Amino acid sequence: MRGRSPDRRKALLDAADRVIARDGQEASMAAIAAEAGITKPILYRHFGDKSGLYQALADRHVRTVIAQLRPRFTQGGDLRERARAAIVTYLDLVGANLNLYRFLFHRAGAEDSRIRTHMTTLVRDLGEELARILVAEGVTPDPVRAQVLGHAFIGMVQTTGDWWLENPGVDRTEVVEGLADVIVAALSRRTSTAAHGPVRT
Repeated sequence: MRGRSPDRRKALLDAADRVIARDGQEASMAAIAAEAGITKPILYRHFGDKSGLYQALADRHVRTVIAQLRPRFTQGGDLRERARAAIVTYLDLVGANLNLYRFLFHRAGAEDSRIRTHMTTLVRDLGEELARILVAEGVTPDPVRAQVLGHAFIGMVQTTGDWWLENPGVDRTEVVEGLADVIVAALSRRTSTAAHGPVRT
């Protein structure tokens, strides 16, 4: 909001991060305000309302995840290694920030349709970016097909990551390799079909 200090806003988000890391999905606005040394109405005044605070947290953290994934998409080299690097990066980030991840994608999204839409848009943008890379690198020349694959891969990794977080006994390597298998198989099949024509049944 106009007149609000960026440093103060950062300090409030830092306080929210500490509370969420400690309390997970049970983190309350009152606890966040207390951690910041202010009252709840003052906390809301800095962000407009609770939804504004949720959106600021989503921008801060979801965009950070996207920024760390982006170089894995564009680093060049072997397709499988690039897929593995991106998947490992994602799982490491959400695994290291489990309470924050659950708060944003489950608590905040369930409570507020605006923040759910906002986070969906952020994730969708990543799928579209991946689609553009698939076209630019000639992995698939069809932009519609690239969109399908880009969104499918992002959704698959996110959903499987959710499952893995709920099943910590599952070896992360198995998850990574299984996801990489699917991605490589889908892209390899498309490349083969493009080269030799559609498979007749």
